[in-house]
Amino acid sequence: MAAAPISVTLDQVFIVLRDWLTHFLPAALQPFAAVVLEVVAIVCVFPGLFALTTVFERKGLGRMQNRLGPNRVGPFGFFQPIADGIKSLTKEDIVPLNADAVVHFLAPLVLVVAVFMGFAVLPMGRNMVLVDMDAGLLFFFAMGASTELSIFMAGWSSRNKYSILGAMRAIAQMISYEVPLLLSSVTVVMIAGSLSLTKIVEAQNQYTGIFPHWYVFTPWGLASFVMFAIAATAETNRTPFDLPEGESELVAGYFTEYSGFKFALFFLGEYLGMFSISGLGATLFWGGWSAPLSILSWVPSWIWFFSKDMAAIFVFIWLRGTLPRLRQDQLMNFAWKFVLPFTLLNLVVTALWRFMEGGWLRWVVCTAILAGAYVLMGRTGMHRKHFGPRSYRYAE
Repeated sequence: MAAAPISVTLDQVFIVLRDWLTHFLPAALQPFAAVVLEVVAIVCVFPGLFALTTVFERKGLGRMQNRLGPNRVGPFGFFQPIADGIKSLTKEDIVPLNADAVVHFLAPLVLVVAVFMGFAVLPMGRNMVLVDMDAGLLFFFAMGASTELSIFMAGWSSRNKYSILGAMRAIAQMISYEVPLLLSSVTVVMIAGSLSLTKIVEAQNQYTGIFPHWYVFTPWGLASFVMFAIAATAETNRTPFDLPEGESELVAGYFTEYSGFKFALFFLGEYLGMFSISGLGATLFWGGWSAPLSILSWVPSWIWFFSKDMAAIFVFIWLRGTLPRLRQDQLMNFAWKFVLPFTLLNLVVTALWRFMEGGWLRWVVCTAILAGAYVLMGRTGMHRKHFGPRSYRYAE
C-alpha cells in the first residue's frame, strides 16, 4: 500500500493521532473515546488562543496608542496571561448579600458552556468537525441565543442597578443585531441549499483557474458579509458596540458584582464568542478551511481555518483601538433603520442572483440595487441630526 503524500498526512494529522490513540481501546469504547478526545482538544485549544490573544491585544493597543504593552512577566510579556489566571484564581469571590447566590454562580457557567457548544458544529479543517449535523447552522445560532439568558441571569441576580441596566442594554443590543445576523446567514443557505456548515464549505471549495468560489466575492455575498460583521461585532459587545460595559456610565455593566474566577469566566466567554463568531463568518463567506488559491491547497486545511479566524480577531482589536463608542440611540437606530432593511433587501438580491442566468447582467443588476440602496438609506435613514447650542439648567 502506497504511503500518503506528506501534504495529506499533515492535513489529517489530528485525525490520524485520534485514531491511533483510540485503537488501543476495545472497539465498543472507541467512538466514545474519540468524542472525548475531540472535546478535550476544543477545550484546550481555544482557551489557549484566548490567552495569547489577550497579550496580542494589549500589545496591539499599546502600539496604536504609542505606549508599551505587557513586557514584564516572562519574555516580551508573554507570561502575562498566566499571572492574570493566578490572580483570578486567588482573588476573593465576593457575592452581594442580597444577590441570588445560585443564579449568580450559574450565569458565567451558562455563558461559557453555550459558547463552547457552538464550536461543536464548526468545521475547523477537512474531516475536522465534532458533530456534522444537517442543521449545524441552526444549532450554532440556538447556542448563541443562550448567551442572552446568561447575561440576564448575571444582571438580575446581582441586585445592583448598574448590573440590571447593563443587562438590559446588552439584551436589547443583542436581540436587535441578532436579527440581521441570522438574515445575513440565510443568503448563504439560499445559495448553498443546506444548513450544514460542512456542505457550505464544500460548496465554496471550488476554483476557476486558481481563484476560489468564495461567497464573499459576489455582490450579495460581500453585502451579507459586511452586515454579518457589523452584527457580529455588536453581538460580542466589542467596540464600538460595547455599551453594556460602558464604564463611564455603568461601572462594568452586567458583571459589576463579579470578582475572582467568575469574572474571568465572563472575560473568557467574551473572547470565545469572538473566536466562535469569527469562525462562523469564515465558514459562511470565506471558504472555511479551503485555500485562497488552488495552488495553495497543499497547505493543511486547519491552518487556513485558524488563519482566517485569527485575522478576524485582529480586526476586532484594530476596531477597538480606532473607533469611539456609539451612543445608545445611535446603536439602535443603526440596527433598525439601516442594517436590518439592507439585510432584507439583500435577501431579494440573493434570490435574483440565484434565478438569473449566469453572466455579466446579473452582476450589474445585483451590484446596482445594493449600491443604490446603500446610498439612499445612508442619506435618508442615517442622516446627521443638527442639534442646537447646549443649554444648562440648574435646580432652584
